[in-house]
Formats: sequence, C-alpha cells, structure tokens
Amino acid sequence: MENPIETESEEQEQEQSNSQDSSTSSQDRHKWITEQDNLREKLITADSFTWKLPTISQIGAEDLRFVGGVDISFSKDDPSIACGTLVVLDFRTLQVVFQDFSFVTLSVPYVAGFLAFREAPVLLDILEKMKRSDNPFYPQLLMVDGNGILHPRGKCSTLYWNTLHKQSCTIFFSITICFGLACHIGVMANLPTVGIGKSLHHVDGLHHSRVRKLLEAKENSSKDFIPLVGCSGQTWGVAMRSTQGSIKPIYISTGHRISLQTATAIVQMTCKYRIPEPIRQADIRSRDYIRKFEMNARLKQID
Repeated sequence: MENPIETESEEQEQEQSNSQDSSTSSQDRHKWITEQDNLREKLITADSFTWKLPTISQIGAEDLRFVGGVDISFSKDDPSIACGTLVVLDFRTLQVVFQDFSFVTLSVPYVAGFLAFREAPVLLDILEKMKRSDNPFYPQLLMVDGNGILHPRGKCSTLYWNTLHKQSCTIFFSITICFGLACHIGVMANLPTVGIGKSLHHVDGLHHSRVRKLLEAKENSSKDFIPLVGCSGQTWGVAMRSTQGSIKPIYISTGHRISLQTATAIVQMTCKYRIPEPIRQADIRSRDYIRKFEMNARLKQID
C-alpha cells in the first residue's frame, strides 16, 4: 500500500529552489570543495554507536530508542523562504515524541553537488538547540531527506566498456567516497545518519534505467533490496522496495557512523509506507508549516 500523503519528489523541491539565481563564484565553489574534503576525512562508514537494534523477543535498556528525521520545504511564493523540521520518533512505536521547526531565508542558492551548504545549517541549528536543552528525546540516529555517500560531485572521469554488464560506464579516475547532505550533517553533529533519496543521482555508472531493469528482472522480483554497485565495484547504497508491489524504490546510503547493512535494516523497520516514518513525518510537518506561513502572508496582504 502506498502512502496516501506522498512526499514531494526531490525534483519538485529542486525545481523550486532553482527558481532563484543559482550562480556562485569560483571562490565559493573552491571554499565548499575544500570544506567538503576536510569533513570527508572524518567520515565513518561502519557501525560506531553504543546502542543495539532491539529484537522481537527481547527489549533491552541499551536498545535504539529514539530515531530522528529532518526535512526542508520551500515556499512556492518565495523559494528563498524555507522551513526546516526535525521530528523524533520512538523506535518501538513509531510515534512522534518531539518536533521542532525553523523558518529561514536562504541566501545560498542550490548548486548541484553542494546541497549541504544550502540546507545543513538550518537543520544543524535545530539539532543543536535540542541538544543544548538536554532534551531526553535527542535522537540516537538521524534519517536525512537527502543522500549520504550515494552522491555525485564533479571529478575527472573516463568512459570504458564494461564487458560483464555489456554497457558503457563512466568512472572516476580515482574513486573516492562521495559526501552528501546526510554525511555532512552526520559529521558536523557527530550523529549516526542515514541518507534517504527519493530519486537516483547518476553515480559511477548507476542511473535510473539500469536500476529499473534490475528491479524488474525476474530473479529480483521477490527481493526487497537491490545493491547499488557501480562500475568501479563500489557499493554506494541500496534501492529498496518499501512496500509490497511498489515500483518506486527509495535509495538508502550510509551517512555517518553506520554501515549500509544496519542502515537498511533500520529503514525497513520504520517503513509504514514508501518513505520511512521519520522522514515522512518531518516532510508532512514542514509542508504544513509552509502552507500556514503562506496563508498568513496572504491574509496580511488582504488586510
């Protein structure tokens, strides 16, 4: 069963954010590349946490209890106005135990490959505010509406013919772990994070048509997960069918301090619909806050 209240696609949100001037100076881009590379050195792509995944037969005090989700929605009237939202769910019940939001006017434009420099600051501020208040529901793990290591950034590349898969593939001369929004937030907040993509970026020979063929292949028809293995042999994430019969997968990737195997298990345990519940609840609330903001703005204009 698909979610009756489907979340906005990344393409729609990107289209809204692109309506403002997306030009940036070479100096800005160089600064972002340097910062991204410095943060990448701190990235951990293996399990690095003290909690445990609960089992059906036994629930312990050390089990994962609070899972957060973050999302940003943009005003249709003014795409520079955004609402960042954080929700925290009880992992056992998937009920929301905490929520907070923040309206901001963004001055940084959307630039492909550097989304974190536009969206991460507002989300990190909400997390920091919660942490400073010693809130008992501070998340032990955070799901991010955006990619982790399944993330492109301009590199020198070469085209070669992959005889195994009978297709041409573009690979980086030097394969390095990419660094998306979920990685950026995870490293900055020192939190285990999981990237949840609603659409697929072209990374290391992976693209929509190739992944769709994998999902539709007879041998994969009963599988919930399809590993996203690039032409380089690197596994960047998984395409996951969240619900039975779904033809629209979500794309899971490691953000920080968690392995892909653990991330995938947790996402599967939090899916009622296509989108995992922490992200779905954050998305519903952020869009609702934006709608109310726009409605109030229109009423003031009438007055």
